[in-house]
Amino acid sequence: MAQTFRQPEILEIARKEGKVIVEDLAVRFNVTVQTIRRDLAELAETGQLERVHGGAILSSGVANIGYEERRGLNAEAKADIARRCARDIPENTSLFLNIGTSTEAVARELLHHRNMLVVTNNMNVANILVANPDCEILVAGGTLRRADGGLVGNLTAETIRQFKFDLAVIGCSAIDEDGDMLDFDIQEVNVSRTILRQSRRAFLVADSSKFQRTAPARIGALSELDGFYTDRPPPATVARRCADWGLHVATP
Repeated sequence: MAQTFRQPEILEIARKEGKVIVEDLAVRFNVTVQTIRRDLAELAETGQLERVHGGAILSSGVANIGYEERRGLNAEAKADIARRCARDIPENTSLFLNIGTSTEAVARELLHHRNMLVVTNNMNVANILVANPDCEILVAGGTLRRADGGLVGNLTAETIRQFKFDLAVIGCSAIDEDGDMLDFDIQEVNVSRTILRQSRRAFLVADSSKFQRTAPARIGALSELDGFYTDRPPPATVARRCADWGLHVATP
């Protein structure tokens, strides 16, 4: 297969799975690993991928991946994470769901939960939960971020401070080796910190691609959570920290 056809397919695999592996691509395209390494090097030079040991991931760092692209990224894993998380969310609960494609997936799994009060700063979550007649929905006001339907800023944080939630389910853009949750938008980070302060318990939903990414703003540490739902075991360093903190990490 010519390079001009191979590279767009490589990018599409990376968008769906979060990462591409050199050996897997060599088998898929019936070419040598050296050929795949050259493809990945060229894609990295143009800023479309970021090289990591054994393969490459979607580029990130100071700007997030587009929201529609994130919706398709690891979609099956996010759906599985959401199902497992929703099973641990009791009925008759006040709940906060924040911005993110993983929290949207959780919302879809709550359509049959009863007697719920859900507060959110995610317009997409609110629209999903409209289909549940046993769910009261409150949207935290603020500045609308058109790219993803998120509401952020001081007004959003001020609204959240009026509540004490039984449970919050949050997402993040990256998790580093220190066990810190990271994101790109400082306004969103300030809202996430407020959510954690105003919640009796907090769960994180994040697929394993978040271990391979980075972002500049710190939300907080995994030690602040009561549950972490993901699709693969965390890297050894993060896993040790979670064990030391007594954090329940739910994987398949």
